[in-house]
Amino acid sequence: MGATLEEESGWSRWRRPRPTAAQRRQDVWTGLAVLGGSVLVTVLVNSMGAFAFGSAPSLTEQFAWTAAMTAPLVVRTRFPLAVLFAVGVLFIFGQVRQVGDNLVPSIALFLAIYTVGAWERNRTLARWARIGVIAAMFAWLGFSLVRALFEPHDGFDDAAGPLDPFVAAVIYEIGFNVLFFLSAYVFGNAAWLSVRRQAELARQAEELRRSQEQNTRGAVVAERVRIARDLHDVVAHHVSVMGVQAGAARRVLDKDADAAREALRSVEHTARVAIGELRGLLGVLRAEPDGDTAPADAPAGQYPSSPGLGELSELVATARAAGLEVELGTYGDARPVPDGMALSAYRVAQEALTNVVRHAGARKADVRVRYLADTLEIEIADDGRAGVRRPGGPPDRGFGLLGMRERVAVHGGELEAGPRRDGGFRVRAVLPTRSEPSTSDTPDDVEMSPS
Repeated sequence: MGATLEEESGWSRWRRPRPTAAQRRQDVWTGLAVLGGSVLVTVLVNSMGAFAFGSAPSLTEQFAWTAAMTAPLVVRTRFPLAVLFAVGVLFIFGQVRQVGDNLVPSIALFLAIYTVGAWERNRTLARWARIGVIAAMFAWLGFSLVRALFEPHDGFDDAAGPLDPFVAAVIYEIGFNVLFFLSAYVFGNAAWLSVRRQAELARQAEELRRSQEQNTRGAVVAERVRIARDLHDVVAHHVSVMGVQAGAARRVLDKDADAAREALRSVEHTARVAIGELRGLLGVLRAEPDGDTAPADAPAGQYPSSPGLGELSELVATARAAGLEVELGTYGDARPVPDGMALSAYRVAQEALTNVVRHAGARKADVRVRYLADTLEIEIADDGRAGVRRPGGPPDRGFGLLGMRERVAVHGGELEAGPRRDGGFRVRAVLPTRSEPSTSDTPDDVEMSPS
């Protein structure tokens, strides 16, 4: 309710924009059309001798009054209040002079009242200005009726109705004028409200467009972050391992050809694994809108599925090939977890082992997977030397820890990363899961202790 009241308050201060060049030209044409009609009606009235007040001044004076009362209409939307007062005053003085025609002056007055309602930016002033002019017109009408009461009535000779002719004339005049001025007032307000609603719809459409653009930009940024995170996870780990293996091969190339050959074979294997994961990532990026993970014309096996907890043993083997002693342990009753969560757990382990290989100077690392009642935990700990470079330090030290936190946060989990009290470093991710009973599909060879 508060927002609605605030919005209504904001729109109560809305001001209609100034008339455009096209609207000002339309005012000129409207004023000229009313002037032309007034000249024509004046000629016809004088030709017929059917004067509104029984008599009329000279034709030249009538034309002057006609031009004076209609000319202000050419600027009615630019100066609505001034036009209203000018037309109102000239209308009354024209009746005092008893000009021959009263139809076109009434049309000019109607347009002036309508224009104030539709265009005046100060709504309070617009309301009271119209009320004041209408009140003045009714005062003039009352004065005219009282004056007519004391004059002889020559036009009631054929009266045959049940009412007194003069009373009937009074009721007719009052009723006609009430309808006339009420219509001008209401139609003016309706025109102003219509323009305000159009402006509100335009504002809402613009806000919707901006919101859509913002959502699009957010989706693009999120997708870029996801791509960057996946590329980092895939490339950094394997390239780091390849670098360590290539360095080992270089050091022993002249001394132990067999060891160098084995290291180069590990480089080759790691490169193939990296290419496979990159193809899988590209397959996801090129997925069709209906959710297929690869284009319809893709060769079979070109886009492998994303890695999960089942691939941790291969990840550990890759780290071992880089010279790191790694033990993998699984604890608790293993149960299926969502693919996205399994991928996040795998990437956390991959990034943590990558940092151990690259920065920790460690000899040994432990990877532990725990299936608890309502959480899945994965922990990577090493015995690296104190004071070595760690992920999550200054910005120039990579985005590994940030990527891990983002992956864990997607599933509503928590990530702990920091030095161990007895030396080394530990990364622990806690991912909430629903507790599910163990089924017959649970692998029988799940290791219950470090392997």
